[in-house]
Amino acid sequence: MRNSKLFDATSINGMNLANRFVRSATWEGLADKGCVTKKLTEMMVELAMGEVGLIISGYTFVRPEGQSTPGQMAVYDNQFLPGLRDMAAAVHSAGGKIALQLVHGGCNANSSLTGLELVGPSAVRKEGQMACRSAGKKEIKAIVTAFAQAAGRAKEAGLDAIQIHAAHGFLLSQFLSPAFNKRTDEYGGSLENRARFLMEVVKSIREEVGRQYPILVKLNSEDFLEGGLTRDEAIQVSGMLAKGSVDAVELSGGTVASPTNFIPPRPGSLPTPDKEVFYRETAKVFKQKVSIPLILVGGIRSYEVAERLVRDGMTDYISLSRPLICEPGLVKRWREGDRRKSECVSDNACFAPASDGIGVYCVTMAKKRSKAGK
Repeated sequence: MRNSKLFDATSINGMNLANRFVRSATWEGLADKGCVTKKLTEMMVELAMGEVGLIISGYTFVRPEGQSTPGQMAVYDNQFLPGLRDMAAAVHSAGGKIALQLVHGGCNANSSLTGLELVGPSAVRKEGQMACRSAGKKEIKAIVTAFAQAAGRAKEAGLDAIQIHAAHGFLLSQFLSPAFNKRTDEYGGSLENRARFLMEVVKSIREEVGRQYPILVKLNSEDFLEGGLTRDEAIQVSGMLAKGSVDAVELSGGTVASPTNFIPPRPGSLPTPDKEVFYRETAKVFKQKVSIPLILVGGIRSYEVAERLVRDGMTDYISLSRPLICEPGLVKRWREGDRRKSECVSDNACFAPASDGIGVYCVTMAKKRSKAGK
């Protein structure tokens, strides 16, 4: 166990991490009107005490119209700084590191929550009505600025890094994807044009936070949609990000519009090691062609699988979401020698309580414990 590369100390642009485990950004559903709550902070502290090397917060919207879900954190105004500052300090006191994930929901924001128009790369009509309008160039510039200001607030609040959410069919992902982006100006058409918005966000954030502050990006390995972002394009964008001062990329995949078996939280148990690791092939190519560290999420459930991925040079970091909802202390359990597979069965029941305002938790594990206690 002591020789496992999973527990190597590493560094990403000056951010020192105790191991190679990352809590992938997970919607907690615990914010109050965008503000961090005590319960949300307690959840982050529990992950830190569970020895997760880097905690990435749930997706945090950078403009009011960018909210997608209830209980989602916000960072578009200084009013959110006190809660963010308290959360960061609490995680640090527990020995952890935490990054803030920044997002704009785009056409997948929720106008019933915000009361505002949806905006994306191209207009979307549903049942003859305008469901999402195309962003104008001035609006794009304003959103770029909003991302930069949000990153500045994250740094001011003491968070250790930021992650730009450019995956899963939210605004930046929509611009990257020809399935959603039908523009004919400099933000549409070629991959370079479709990536322009993301690269402008990266540049603006770097100017805001300085050179010695980690910028991470979450990117789709592919959209799993007809006419969507392809694996080859994802690798090309990763190369652009590496040249554009990004410090690490987290590879995920799918969108809310993808077939059920290819949405980001894919349902279905993973009974054997060969069924694990959703984006293995893209990870292989990434490590061959892109110079910056790779964080790999998706379908990793076994200690042995995680160890092999790192040992074989398939990824630099192991990112987990649902397994850490199920067992916040999973990393600690593995470090202490209990290498049993994660208890997570990938049924996605954990997200229903978040929708109900209770906050995300493992419903299946709770039922199991309840029965055991009877």
